[in-house]
Order: sequence, then structure tokens, then C-alpha cells
Amino acid sequence: MKISMPNLAGKIESYKLIGEPLAVRKPKRPFNRIAFAAAHVVANPLREDAIDWKGTIAYRRHLLNLGFGIAEAMDTSQRGMGLDWPNALELVRRSIDDAGSENAKRIYSGCGTDNLNDAISIDDVIMAYLEQLHAIQKLGGRIILMASRALVRVARNAEDYKKVYGRVLQEADHPVILHWLGPMFDPALKGYWGSDDFEPAMEACLEVINANASKVDGIKISLLDAEKEVLMRRRLPPSIKMYTGDDFNYAELIAGDAQGYSHALLGIFDAIAPAASIALTALADGKVEKFHAVLAPTVPLSRLIFKAPTQYYKTGIVFLAWLNGFQDHFIMVNGAQSLRSISHFSEIFRLADQANLLRDPELACKRMKHLLAVNGV
Repeated sequence: MKISMPNLAGKIESYKLIGEPLAVRKPKRPFNRIAFAAAHVVANPLREDAIDWKGTIAYRRHLLNLGFGIAEAMDTSQRGMGLDWPNALELVRRSIDDAGSENAKRIYSGCGTDNLNDAISIDDVIMAYLEQLHAIQKLGGRIILMASRALVRVARNAEDYKKVYGRVLQEADHPVILHWLGPMFDPALKGYWGSDDFEPAMEACLEVINANASKVDGIKISLLDAEKEVLMRRRLPPSIKMYTGDDFNYAELIAGDAQGYSHALLGIFDAIAPAASIALTALADGKVEKFHAVLAPTVPLSRLIFKAPTQYYKTGIVFLAWLNGFQDHFIMVNGAQSLRSISHFSEIFRLADQANLLRDPELACKRMKHLLAVNGV
């Protein structure tokens, strides 16, 4: 099967598909790593700010069936880039209700401060966090304490971060996952933990964790730097988990080394779920070579999807969900599908095929040709 598409240089070339679609099936055994997929939302194509709830929840069933927990209402769902707090809370409610009591324990939901119009003080930030924390916990939800743009604006130093986190964590009814999102994912988070430099920021974060260890399950860091993640992982108390959010280096970080490994909380797992499920099953079986063999071709794909400007990565996630028939259109909340070029999407198509992630190549080609035509190719 062949298709003509532009390459990254903008020249049209013929591409012959070579992938063999991976089997999509429920794992036969539990993973030996905790693995959350940060899940996207399916937009209502008739209203740019609305959600197709049926399609959105159906995708979460798909991810749960493949063995993943769900990181709900996070940046992958366009939180802070189109998904507002009222819709985020509704998403959390529907996700928990649909999952049932057992699977609901595998759903952790983003608690942030995007309900705050204009923070003047750190007390404003605390109250915004607590409003969301109480609302999610009232639904029976568990918490991912998201990084706060408002806190960056009003905090004077690391002590303000410690005060905010200490106060909010007091009211968590289950241990939470902290969330350190680097400025490549959100430029408004530059200087988080009170410093532009990694080491003092890490020290401030570790102080928060050590002071509140009974309230912290783990921390997800998304800095796209494996060395920094490993350095911090080795400094964590034994009871605290490291969840990799590194969409460039996830395979090596999950596999780990003689001193430890990372669990996973990744946006790319939304897009590569079949491969990640097969790989994590192999790892649980002690088949490390198979783990790497399955994940290796997904890494170039992930690096392309998350290339700078990294915050636009959601377009690649939703594009692959559309190619693979999980939704009927390639429309995103707030029209965000326009943030990447047709050459970018063409390269995603190629790399997804080479990673065996086009589950119905004929359908994928048909949809890709339609998108090319819409873009004048």
C-alpha cells in the first residue's frame, strides 16, 4: 500500500507502508510498573469549546482495558489550552462513574488552579487548589496535584511553594501524585519551585516531599532530561515513587538500572497504548529485550510528536486517535489541530506505521488522503 505525502522538507514523495499492526488485547498479567496514560479528549466538531463525551469515555475504556491507569483532566486533555475547570470536573465525574468502583482506583485526576481568575497572594492559590481538591475528592477521585501558573506569578521564593503545598496536602484524603511540568511543556511554569535552575528547584521539591511524605504517593516530572530524573529518583524517600513524564527517554527510565526505575505517567501512552501494553507485559515477564524491541520504534515517533513547541504535542495524540478510528474527525477543542503543519502530520503517519501502530492501515491511508486533500496536497 502506497501514499504520496510531503516530507519534512516540504517535498512530495511516495511512501510504502511496512508496518504490521500490533494486537490490541487485555494483558494476561499485571504490569510490574505502575503505568498511567494521560488521556486526550474528543472534541464535539460542531462546537469548538465542547466535548464529545461518548467518544472521550470510550477511549478511556480502551486504555483501561490495555492495563493502564488514567491520568485524567491533565495537559494531554488540553487542560489550560481549551479545557476549562468546569469541563475538567465534568470529565473527572464521567470518567470515574463509567469506570466502576475497582477501575476508579486507577484514575487519578488533575487538581490545579485554573479556576482562579487573578491571583494576588499565595492564599488565593491555596484556596483555588482546595476548591478543586475538595470537588474531585467529593466524586471519589484521587489527586494529581498539578503545577500552578498562578503560583509561579505570586510566589516570592521557595518558601512560598512549601507553604502552599504543605497546606493543600493536609486535606488530601489519599496520597497524591505531585506534578512537575517543565517550561518546555508550559512556558508559564518557568521558575517552578522558586528557581530557574534545576538543583535548587529539586531541593525545594524534595523538602516538600520529605515534609509531607505520608500524603505523597509519588512525583511525575516532565523535564525531558533523563539524567535529572534519575538524579532526583535516587534522592526520593523509599516510600515515594518516581513517575516518568519524559516522552523522549521513557523506555530507558522505565526499564531502570541497578539502583532503581521509574513508573510512568505519560501523554505518549495515549498514542502508543498497544505497544506500551505489550512492552510492559514483556517487562513483567522478565523479557527485557522484547520490552526494548517493542518500544524502540515508538521513541522516534514520540520525539517528533513532542518536538518544540512541545505544548503542541496534543495535536499528534489526537491525530493518531483519528487515524486509528477512535474518533470520526480530526477536530480539537479550540481548533488546536491547526497548530502543526501537514508535513508534520505526514511524518507522524510514517513513523506510526514503522512502529506498527496503524491498527487498520487501509482506514489510516483513506483518512490521511482526506487530510492531505483538505490541505491542498
